[in-house]
Amino acid sequence: MIGVLVSGEGTNLQALIDSGLPVSAVASNRKDAYALIRARSAGIPTATFALDCHESREERDLVMASWLEQHSVELVVLAGFMQLLTRPFLARFPERIVNVHPSLLPAFPGMHAIEEALASGVAETGVTIHIVDEGLDTGPMLRQETVAVEPRATLEERIHAVEHRLLPEVVAAMLEWSPVSAGLTELGTVEVPAWPAPERQP
Repeated sequence: MIGVLVSGEGTNLQALIDSGLPVSAVASNRKDAYALIRARSAGIPTATFALDCHESREERDLVMASWLEQHSVELVVLAGFMQLLTRPFLARFPERIVNVHPSLLPAFPGMHAIEEALASGVAETGVTIHIVDEGLDTGPMLRQETVAVEPRATLEERIHAVEHRLLPEVVAAMLEWSPVSAGLTELGTVEVPAWPAPERQP
């Protein structure tokens, strides 16, 4: 089962739902996130875990992890979740948290990747799907696909289209993967045979 963390509109969440993937819970740090409405419309349980309701980020993350586990979540997907997760949360879902990012990491990590790509003058940017660690978009990369910057006026729309296609593909493959079945105790590298091709796609 999949748990999805969201902070905003939830278009990547919608892509997962529309793909028929087994999303069993959706959590947010914002009660006004439109993604929660998308989840409720699909009959998926939702909850909000605001930082100001807890003594620390670590405490919030532990409570959120427990709620996800209560809903049988085995794989966590960050779909526009705009906060870093702490070690206690990561430890509850080791190697089982994935994020989608609108750039070709390690270029342009963080919240303003599309704007930074446009300002930098690069000819290409893209989409990266990666495992989440304690850093800012620093975890092992699973899939990348390039997107031409020009025409600039449609860059954001074209990046989102790639995200909406690529994320469900990778998540579906992850549901079939485990360290035992792959003969591994940890990922450590993107060259994992059981994953869909980790190489960068043009």
